Amino acid sequence: MDTNLALVLLLSPFIGFLFNVFFGKKIGKTLSGTIGTLSVVVSFAVSIFFFLKVNESHQAIVINLFDWIKFSNFSVKFGFLLDQLSLLWLLFVTGIGSLIHMYSISYMHDDENLHKFFAYLNLFIFFMIALVMGSNLLIMFIGWEGVGLCSYLLIGFWHKNQDYNDAAKKAFIMNRIGDLGLLIGIIIIASLFNTADFIGIHERILEGTNHVTLFWIGIATFALFIGATGKSAQIPLYTWLPDAMAGPTPVSALIHAATMVTAGIFMITRLNFLFDLAPEVQNIIAIIGAITALVAATIGLLQNDIKKVLAYSTVSQLGLMFLALGLGAYQVAVFHVITHAFFKACLFLGSGSVIHALHGEQDMRKMGGLKKVMPITFITMLISSLAISGIFPFAGFWSKDEILMSAFHKDLPLWIIGSVASIMTAFYMFRLMYLTFFKEFRGTEHQKNHLHESPSLITLPLIVLALLATFGGLINLPGSNWLNHYLQPIISKEIHEEALNSTSYILMGIALIGAIIGITIAYLKYIKKSELPAEDENITGISKIIYNKYYVDEAYTLLIVNPLNTASRFFRDTVETGLSNVVFGFGKITEAIGTQGRKVQSGSIGLYLFAFVLGVCVILTCLFIAQ
Repeated sequence: MDTNLALVLLLSPFIGFLFNVFFGKKIGKTLSGTIGTLSVVVSFAVSIFFFLKVNESHQAIVINLFDWIKFSNFSVKFGFLLDQLSLLWLLFVTGIGSLIHMYSISYMHDDENLHKFFAYLNLFIFFMIALVMGSNLLIMFIGWEGVGLCSYLLIGFWHKNQDYNDAAKKAFIMNRIGDLGLLIGIIIIASLFNTADFIGIHERILEGTNHVTLFWIGIATFALFIGATGKSAQIPLYTWLPDAMAGPTPVSALIHAATMVTAGIFMITRLNFLFDLAPEVQNIIAIIGAITALVAATIGLLQNDIKKVLAYSTVSQLGLMFLALGLGAYQVAVFHVITHAFFKACLFLGSGSVIHALHGEQDMRKMGGLKKVMPITFITMLISSLAISGIFPFAGFWSKDEILMSAFHKDLPLWIIGSVASIMTAFYMFRLMYLTFFKEFRGTEHQKNHLHESPSLITLPLIVLALLATFGGLINLPGSNWLNHYLQPIISKEIHEEALNSTSYILMGIALIGAIIGITIAYLKYIKKSELPAEDENITGISKIIYNKYYVDEAYTLLIVNPLNTASRFFRDTVETGLSNVVFGFGKITEAIGTQGRKVQSGSIGLYLFAFVLGVCVILTCLFIAQ
């Protein structure tokens, strides 16, 4: 039964993909969207069943379908691992995925290729489930590459716009750079332990390691981390994620909230027993995470595109998660992944609701006053903004506080960086809220006359996600720590729970005061003083540098893209041309010899006999002289 249900869990979205590919256009938009949504809902229902079963038994479900690869002493089975970690991911991937699919039915209804859109969404969910369910590194890699492919298809969905195509290609290429690191790491691990199964690797580590093995584990984990930096948008492979905003808003929510970008956190948590053996790599992860959180937060301060603000917010929050991973607080990182999935999905879908009402407008300088006409969108986004800012008692307060508390106890400078990034988060999120929903409307008269709240298929997912953003922190409240206990079988070392004491309360207070300070500064600037962000051409000084994202893309273009293009043009125009000329030169010489040789073939038998006799005479003469 478990095997059959696991296959239903995995294949249901794939069946939805096939159905929409072959029949979606014929059956109509609404039915196509409904079937696409139901296929993910089925997976969500099965995920709940397995979650309840594992939560009750405290035993992982291992399903081996068949022997996949076997040679010498290396073997890999094709199977699934349904344990505490994978089921948590499956719950919010399929659950939030279902809400995003429902949202898309209305949001994308006017698109002529809606069936294709749902096909891509279903395929994306299928590969994400494969990534999470796989019992070994190879199946995870297939899912990993699959979501990369689907992200390319979804980001560039409106392919008639060249900028969107460029964004899709950028995401695909940058992820391939990271994926090379992941592949190298997998090869090293497989060669070290003669298996790619997660359970098998863990068992061999428990048997003991030597210095040589530890050295190669360090190399492997660093390579795996490179893979994670690509998929989860960490410095230096983060620039693709903000550009991914080119895709439709449901795609932004799907990629940024709960699926693709969390793959790196999932992989490191899954292999926590390896990373615990490489403390130097853990330090690198923590430092990179903290720097990413701070840099992305500073960029988010000045962005005017509502989706770009949320994109850099995602990069910053992912940085905090990597900070927790680097500190060995895997359960805290998972906690923030879950709460972030709730409030960030709500924020992206809410921004889509705003964009939908304004007929495609994304510049916050041309919004304002929307809380009166879009009350549901406003309230849900307000709740999610409070959550991401770390305001008590919303979900983000609890998960972010745990990250900062872990940093405080293990590395004070990283705590300072994380705290500053969190203050900035509160500022730019309420900058977004004030510019979008408060004061007077700054758009066109046409937009003003057509302002309206979004239909129920859009607002219902927002309400559900807002409720989760409000109460999601209950899964790991200090004192109960349900999530910590639930994940205990997954984490190789004992989970250390900090007892609530005066230091804990002081840290909570500092984090809360920091968030309030950020919100207050935004209030004074954009409500009290009624300031508006300057037009692009009027931005100067350090603001211009930050607004242009520290010119990182330009630096990559100058240092990497242009030299590669120059080299490719040189090889194409000079080397390839030269080699072609050499090859064609030999061909011309051969042709010339053949042309001259053809003249000898006159068809005269007398001439042929004369040549034969002459040749024999020459040979005999040479032999006579040689004697």
